[in-house]
Amino acid sequence: MLNDEQKYDSDLGSKDASYVIDKQKMAIVLSALASGNRVDLTEVLEPLHPADIADIIEQLNTTDRARFIRLYDTEFYGDILSEIDEHIREEVISELNPDVLAEAVRDLESDDVVDIVEDLEEEQKETILDALEEGDRVAVQSLLSYPEQSAGRLMQREVVMAPEHWSVGMAIDFLRNDANLPEQFYHIVLVDPRLHPVGNVSLGKLMSSKRSVLLREIIEDVFQVIPADQDEADVAYAFNQYHLISAPVVDMENRVVGVITIDDAMVVLDEELEEDIMLLAGVGDSSVSDTIIETVRGRLPWLAVNLATAILASIVIAQFEATIAQFVALAILMPIIASMGGNAATQSLTVAVRAIATKDISSTNIGRVIRREVGVGILTGLIFAVSMGLIGVFWFGTAMLGVVIAISMLINLVVANLAGTTIPVILEKLGI
Repeated sequence: MLNDEQKYDSDLGSKDASYVIDKQKMAIVLSALASGNRVDLTEVLEPLHPADIADIIEQLNTTDRARFIRLYDTEFYGDILSEIDEHIREEVISELNPDVLAEAVRDLESDDVVDIVEDLEEEQKETILDALEEGDRVAVQSLLSYPEQSAGRLMQREVVMAPEHWSVGMAIDFLRNDANLPEQFYHIVLVDPRLHPVGNVSLGKLMSSKRSVLLREIIEDVFQVIPADQDEADVAYAFNQYHLISAPVVDMENRVVGVITIDDAMVVLDEELEEDIMLLAGVGDSSVSDTIIETVRGRLPWLAVNLATAILASIVIAQFEATIAQFVALAILMPIIASMGGNAATQSLTVAVRAIATKDISSTNIGRVIRREVGVGILTGLIFAVSMGLIGVFWFGTAMLGVVIAISMLINLVVANLAGTTIPVILEKLGI
């Protein structure tokens, strides 16, 4: 199998690369699909990385996507399938010829196969599993037995291990003679006779050491073991926190059952970030490839909550109808105060959600964080209270109105900052 540099002679490495499929390539693809020209389609796609081909597939409408798969089926390989957005992957799989699908998944690592099949319907899942060789099928099924979003689902079973008493020369000879090495790996996991991990040896350290040196003598200083049932978000945090490239995964008996690599951990980090942003905006697990009905279904709950809170606020304001009728200026200035409070809450909310995601907030410093946000609310509140008070005085010529507006602005910003920080923390503690 060709390595990535040989296989994908893309122009993305040029100085003016944008890492986005340009309009010219997309136009050629659409023209080839419209005319059914397999040659033109293959020529434009051949130098592209699987991730770029996946992007093209995602940008096509349903009709063109089906044409694409029919024209490109003989060239469709597993790396493309693993890169396609999960929201449309099921549709693509249903369009693929079973023989093409079988050939595509055979070359994938076990973790990539799991990523593809775990969200599919049972019929499609069985189709893919039946296409695998017996050993690969057993490996994938064992990974599927672990809880969703756990390290066991994230890991790949293909892990390079060696006894800790081996020498560098023995390890190199082993690697040269093993025909079943993973396509990409970064470390050799050293184990004792019971398959308990004792350390990692990087390939760079291995190749730069003398053949007579024992592997245990060149173990890396940083070594983390991941339990198979650990949440994948915690795994991604560990990779980011300890600058890991790979880490062995162990079962309940502390035996090595797989390995997680940096690329998979970064995918989880990206997904966690995307999830936080989506939830912050109240759109849930939404995608540009979703149908109108799916998108509406995802957005309605949050909009309904907003409507309910807006009605509640209107009911409160209605209690002061007589006062507002006498002082029309209040009706003019109230939206400004409400808008400032909403923006301040969003700012503190964003900071709090990010801090929770990166584990920067803990029981040790939560009090300090809340005091800080209250202080920020007081300071910004005083600044804008003075500004709004002066506006109230000079605009409407009433000193008392200026005082009322100033106090309202101060209280509003303090409460907004406090709520924006404490609500995410409380929801996190409740596991919501």
